[in-house]
Amino acid sequence: MHVVESAPRDQVQPKLHTMQYRKPGDRIDRARPVLFDLVNGRRIDVDERPFENAWSINRVHWAPDSSEVYCLYNRRGHQVLRLYAINAKTGKVRTVLEEKSDTFVDYSQKTYLHWFDDGTHLLWASERDGWNHIYDVDIKNGAMRQVTRGRWLVRKVDHVDADGRIWFTALGLHANQDPYYAHLARVDADGQNLTALTDADGSHVWEFSPDRQLFTTRWSRVDHPWVTELRRASDGKLLAELGRDDRSKMLAQGFLPPERFVAKGRDGKTDIYGILIKPSNFDPKRRYPVIEDIYAGPHSHFVPKRWGIGRRQRKLAELGFIVVRIDGMGTNWRSRAFHDVCWRNLKDSGFPDRIAWLKKAASTRPY
Repeated sequence: MHVVESAPRDQVQPKLHTMQYRKPGDRIDRARPVLFDLVNGRRIDVDERPFENAWSINRVHWAPDSSEVYCLYNRRGHQVLRLYAINAKTGKVRTVLEEKSDTFVDYSQKTYLHWFDDGTHLLWASERDGWNHIYDVDIKNGAMRQVTRGRWLVRKVDHVDADGRIWFTALGLHANQDPYYAHLARVDADGQNLTALTDADGSHVWEFSPDRQLFTTRWSRVDHPWVTELRRASDGKLLAELGRDDRSKMLAQGFLPPERFVAKGRDGKTDIYGILIKPSNFDPKRRYPVIEDIYAGPHSHFVPKRWGIGRRQRKLAELGFIVVRIDGMGTNWRSRAFHDVCWRNLKDSGFPDRIAWLKKAASTRPY
């Protein structure tokens, strides 16, 4: 691969750089597990066949009695993810669980393992029902029991307490809110007593007291400044409002908060979420050109959900534009089907959804 450095710092003339990189058909390093008995000073041969064509082998974990060692195998192409158990005496490999997909397994964002101390089971995240949820896995036989379920998803597991209760960040938990808003929830290990511990119409962050009996939470939206609350951890009961940011001085200086807008996407059914940022001297009688500040990478979502200045977009808006940000299909942290649109289709970039959203916004706003 040849790259021209057009303006090197040490000379006037451009520089040509040539780099070698691996291409299809070239030899590549192939990872494989290796097991040693340090007491007897010998290598234990591990069956390498299950690890063929590995992208990665990681998340190594020993059984409490050292009878087995576990590792996570990700096959190149990211359509197969397996948790293997290797017999520490014989090197024989067995499959504890497997994730397979005709499109891709979102290993980089949604892989989660929590090993319980008794060595009999673990918690695992999977999109096998179409939404990212938590499963309890029997390590001996691989049986999976779904702990959370519904048309919402688990964004992150925050804490697992001594009784096996799971505290996690949920997206889409409140059906009447923006599905990207982060809420704190808790569920028992058997999937019972799912409890939403935050409910305000905004995206939340939180911090627990040392004994985890209380927590403070701050929530906001792009059009609503931060509110700070004290809540009880057992049931989320609001004990006190600790503070509410005042935006009056910002508004007096001409600041216009972003406007939230939702429209149907390419299929006429799926809600697509975005925001509009207007200049501080906005005149509803004028017509404005529109700039979309776009990022369509499949690893996350990109429309802001919390209160802030939005400095980069606002600089453009102040030049006389309306700036929009939209999360079209193919971006992350909605359903599995919503994300799958990007598979072998990055050029799509959600444009059909973005165009539909912009047309709907224009039809309801004369400016």
